[in-house]
Amino acid sequence: MSDTNLVLGGKEFSSRLIVGTGKYSSMDVMKEAHEASGAQIITVALRRVSLPTGESLLDHLDTTRYTLLPNTAGCYTADEAIRTTYLAREAGLGEMVKLEVIGDSRTLFPDVQGLLEATKTLARDGFVVMPYTNDDPVTAKRLEDAGAACVMPLGAPIGSGLGIRNPYNIKIILETVTIPVIVDAGVGTASDAAIAMELGCDGVLMNTAIAGARDPVEMARAMRLAVEAGRLAYRSGRISKKLYATASSPLEGVPDWTS
Repeated sequence: MSDTNLVLGGKEFSSRLIVGTGKYSSMDVMKEAHEASGAQIITVALRRVSLPTGESLLDHLDTTRYTLLPNTAGCYTADEAIRTTYLAREAGLGEMVKLEVIGDSRTLFPDVQGLLEATKTLARDGFVVMPYTNDDPVTAKRLEDAGAACVMPLGAPIGSGLGIRNPYNIKIILETVTIPVIVDAGVGTASDAAIAMELGCDGVLMNTAIAGARDPVEMARAMRLAVEAGRLAYRSGRISKKLYATASSPLEGVPDWTS
């Protein structure tokens, strides 16, 4: 059963797992985890590109192998996010951006009004905008109308590891928009990633679930397999749920050997 690739900004990706660069114990562990994940897109927080040693995070990423996805983490206004995105393009990081406009420092939930404003401005100026948003179908549709290349609803709060808290909203989003839906934030373990893909999502973005694991490299491998398995299960079509048992080996048509 052949599958299509994930298409973002006119570019195709065979991997549907997007991974981050923060919170790793070392650059070597990060690079090993990226390798194990099979990811082709690596997201980089623009405000954390420089390391305490004076070198740049970009020095540790193979830009010939990975597509870098700069993100505007830490931006609390539309103007701030827009300005940061322009600077990223000037620095040669391209026109694909994971757009974050944070509305609350404790929950890190998005500022919907600012997100819509920034999406409209950046899409108009030629950026491939991938907005991190809440799991509201109305907002998702408005982001599509504003020119977003995809929508990235949270599964749960950033870094919480709580998994997909509201799968029904995610399903409604999938029915509401025609652009790719990529779950972003809240994944804690491989089963969470599989659930997101089984719902029909086009991809999953994660960072803490891998970087914060006891063994990030092995967790990255687990996440790769989970995304692949979830995608395959979705495309295969699960059986319907029933209240009562259905025999795996029906007796209809079986000879009665007792007579």
